[in-house]
Amino acid sequence: MTESTTTRVPALDPQRWKALTFIAIAQLMVVLDATVVNIALPHAQQDLGISDGNRQWVITAYSLAFGGLLLFGGRIGDLWGRKRAFIAGLAGFALASALGGAAVNTGMLLSARALQGVFGALLAPAALSLLTVTFTEPKERARAFGIFGAIAAAGGAVGLLLGGALTEYVDWRWCMYVNIVFAVVAAVGAAAFIRTREDQRNRDRLDMLGAVLATCGLVALVYGFARAEQDGWGAGVTVGMLLAAVVLLAAFALAESRVRAPLLPLRVLTDRNRGGAYLSIGLAMIGMFGQFLFLTYFLQLNKGYSPVLCGIAFLPLVTCLVIGSTQISARLVNRVPARLLMGPGFLLAALGMLLLTRLQPDSSYATHVLPSELMLGIGMGMASMPGMSLATARIRPQDAGVASAMVNTSQQVGGSIGTALLNTLAASATGSWLAANGAHTAAQAAVHGYTVAYAWATGVMALAAVIAFTLINGGGRAVAAGPEDTRQQADVPASAH
Repeated sequence: MTESTTTRVPALDPQRWKALTFIAIAQLMVVLDATVVNIALPHAQQDLGISDGNRQWVITAYSLAFGGLLLFGGRIGDLWGRKRAFIAGLAGFALASALGGAAVNTGMLLSARALQGVFGALLAPAALSLLTVTFTEPKERARAFGIFGAIAAAGGAVGLLLGGALTEYVDWRWCMYVNIVFAVVAAVGAAAFIRTREDQRNRDRLDMLGAVLATCGLVALVYGFARAEQDGWGAGVTVGMLLAAVVLLAAFALAESRVRAPLLPLRVLTDRNRGGAYLSIGLAMIGMFGQFLFLTYFLQLNKGYSPVLCGIAFLPLVTCLVIGSTQISARLVNRVPARLLMGPGFLLAALGMLLLTRLQPDSSYATHVLPSELMLGIGMGMASMPGMSLATARIRPQDAGVASAMVNTSQQVGGSIGTALLNTLAASATGSWLAANGAHTAAQAAVHGYTVAYAWATGVMALAAVIAFTLINGGGRAVAAGPEDTRQQADVPASAH
């Protein structure tokens, strides 16, 4: 097969833009599911009699399964076929959502959420890797990743809006059932319009040792941060889980350097531009999760917004994310180095976060929240699109699934760290304020806690900008293919789906 054929055939697929539509629908379903259930949780807790001690597991069961199995799910897509993995993930996610919507007790709901995480870990890497191998022409790749990046970044806010509307006007169970609609539409479209190529499937044997070590290490990492949020950083289970995660992931890295067909080839991580993209995206997600979390608290508890109005309040952020991704980055990504979009984007997002450190209990939406949302939206839109594209650029197609899984892993781990770390900082600051000023200042104490968390999130977002400027080199563009692609493909025998 010639280089021309290798790099240009996918761009000639006449159905590629229709395929993107259904890939994007699936991605939206996975991303919004992380927040749509948050809004419904108080109603589900009351309906099913979930104890306060168990309610966190409605969120944690999903994040544990999803975060722990992402690398495994990504490699399964490489080996089994991405279209198969994509459709199987959609089918499983729909069935798990139906189980959750029909839940009659705590155990049934928690099982459903864990199953959603399992199939989400199969689906999410398949979606991004399908996009990676389908769009290889630079201009088309930029447009496609602009759309995908906007959806990935805005999905959390869309989940808040959708969750609020369904919970307030229909029933909390439809926060589960709605996934069935997304999944069926995406699966039917995928079956009709997604095309895969024979030479893009990996025929290596599955690295079972790597799969076990990676899964256990990531589960321990996510669970450790979840317990830190609940029990504190000094709790025995928190420290034990985080230490176990370090040991298991170190063993995983050692094992991957010694096996012939590793689950995660170290070349995926050691490329300077991809490594910088993974790290900066993970750090940025720490800040973004904090922004969603504490603004939701502030708007509902301090300003008295309803769940629906709270969701509507996030719409300017969603709009700006789309503009930053599709109208700014997608137009510039093939003209300027990726670091000159990612670095300024993260800096603008950091400035938006910095504005939130000035919140007061009587701060208005128009003067404090809205300007912050505009800066955060444009900044994250500018940064997320080239970041996601660069993280999977110049990768051989046989590794596209696991490279895509690394993007999702960095987002998931970043979100877990952000939720635990910023919640802990906010709670500590709130407690200190109450101790110094008395219980009659509870509202002021809560907002003080938010602003302390936002100050830390600002620093983390600024660090993401520094990494983007320094680690991603000047020539790092989110291009479709390059010498590395064609050179590596030559070493891999063609195989059939």
